[in-house]
Amino acid sequence: MSNFLETVVSDIGNEYASVVSDGVAAGDTSAFIDTGSYIFNGLVSGSIFGGIPANKITAIAGESSTGKTFFCLSVVHHFLESNPDAGVIYFESESAISKKMIESRGIDSKRMMIVPITTVQEFRTQSIKILDKYLQQDETDRQPLMFVLDSLGMLSTTKEVEDSEAGKETRDMTRAQVVKSIFRVLTLKLGKANVPLIVTNHTYDVVGSYIPTKEMGGGSGLKYAASTIIYLSRKKEKSEKEVVGNLIKAKTAKSRLTKEHAEVETRLFYDERGLDPYYGLLSLGEKYGVFKKVGNRYEIGEAKVYPKNVYEHPEKYFTNEVLQALDECAAKEFSYGS
Repeated sequence: MSNFLETVVSDIGNEYASVVSDGVAAGDTSAFIDTGSYIFNGLVSGSIFGGIPANKITAIAGESSTGKTFFCLSVVHHFLESNPDAGVIYFESESAISKKMIESRGIDSKRMMIVPITTVQEFRTQSIKILDKYLQQDETDRQPLMFVLDSLGMLSTTKEVEDSEAGKETRDMTRAQVVKSIFRVLTLKLGKANVPLIVTNHTYDVVGSYIPTKEMGGGSGLKYAASTIIYLSRKKEKSEKEVVGNLIKAKTAKSRLTKEHAEVETRLFYDERGLDPYYGLLSLGEKYGVFKKVGNRYEIGEAKVYPKNVYEHPEKYFTNEVLQALDECAAKEFSYGS
């Protein structure tokens, strides 16, 4: 039977078809992209040493000013820093990104390309063209590549642009179907190319809901295509009187890899520091007995230390041994079946 299946694969002309024992090109997750935050890695992959899937779509959703763009830029910074030959294609619809913003966060601007877009059709055409060109390279010559779309909610359709230019104020009722068809094609191509896509999107309050509920806009296309959907909410963190970043609550609204509705809190700085690698680990460690909290301090070894001091000198307290223990905690906290 295996010989028959292999023959069928070659005969049907489907570039994505394969015998399962050879791997599922668009389905298997063989690697993860470290986000730069241990606790966020745990939330989306079940391991603090994991991260977002390297060949899937990850959606980051939240209200305006929750830090979605800064969050993406922090992941981009860490991705490029960890992969000296990597590149990033950043599809931008909000006209909010500048060279100064990129370089002030320590991102190598020579390895990042900004692609301004206004319609979902532009995103489809240009992203597929780039992926096809990337796939034309020999597999051994391909350098790591990441896509970011910031943001889906700001994209119109070709029809909406044409109607606006003609002075019409009608809404394109086919937008949701167009978005769904785009992600249906992209999901397969990203999987085959091993290229991750991060998509930012807006959320809105569901009217008439008995319990206050947030929902992601843009129809069901992204909801079905995304391997992981994370909802962000935030509170600003101040240093004396200056706002230096956000304390961000991240919640899995959908995940094919970890438990849904799990929550963590991480810290995002506005400057080149980006996501704090260690923030959130104390709470995880306390829950599973790695650390013991005594009053307002944590008992670490023979010392009792305030959380602020731990995060100011993380390498002193988060040793390799402690991180391995915390990774086991993350598996219990976030992985299915635990």
